[in-house]
Amino acid sequence: MRIVRFSPGPDSGLGTDPLFGVVEDDNQITVISGDPIYHGVTKTGAKVALNSVRLLAPVIPRSKVVCVGKNYADHAKEMGSELPKEPIIFIKPNTTVIGPGDTIVWPQMAPTIDFEAELAIVIGRLCKDVPKERVKDVIFGYTIANDVTCREIQKSDGQWTRAKGFDTFCPLGPWIETDFIPGTQRIHTEINGEVKQDAKISEMIFNVEDIVVFVSQVMTLLPGDVIITGTPAGIGPMPERSTVSVGVEGIGVLTNKVSAKP
Repeated sequence: MRIVRFSPGPDSGLGTDPLFGVVEDDNQITVISGDPIYHGVTKTGAKVALNSVRLLAPVIPRSKVVCVGKNYADHAKEMGSELPKEPIIFIKPNTTVIGPGDTIVWPQMAPTIDFEAELAIVIGRLCKDVPKERVKDVIFGYTIANDVTCREIQKSDGQWTRAKGFDTFCPLGPWIETDFIPGTQRIHTEINGEVKQDAKISEMIFNVEDIVVFVSQVMTLLPGDVIITGTPAGIGPMPERSTVSVGVEGIGVLTNKVSAKP
């Protein structure tokens, strides 16, 4: 089931506030009541065409975006690092989150900004110290993330908060896929149609179960929290005014524009 958060069109008769819905096979959205992470999926009788609405970030984490670094062996090598013995985690503020079609804003202090395609886990319930056999019970679904990064600031600061924490530096979308089962699906990035990253999510050093178990031992996870699981090799800069598309097979493609450099 593909769950979207969207802004209805002015002629939809659905008001102006963001709504949640289920994308049906005929590319119609069936509106649902309230936030499905908190209230479940209760369909209403209202429908609207997918191509007539503006898709928003499918979830705005009320608490945090937890990120896993260097989780693909080839990416760790291109960063000049040894393979981690346990997940390396950091946090992006929820103010980094934007949706599909939104503009990634180039910060004044960033010489360059890089793309990083990532599979994103959406947490569906409050949890702590999750055992491996219960991981599926706490996951609401999956979406796609672009972990936008200023590499120069990352290197100069020696830690990653500022480099990855600017507003608009965590595009999410285009929807949450609740039936996705991580396996050998392709993950990729294209800049202006040119493929820059191309790997399989099965190449992750730590899989989804490992990550949720580890993170939940460190911190309590809340409904709507997002965990992004690391990027494969091939990272690089996004030119100003470029179009960046990150995709995961079985979920979809998340596309954003990059602003002009200030």
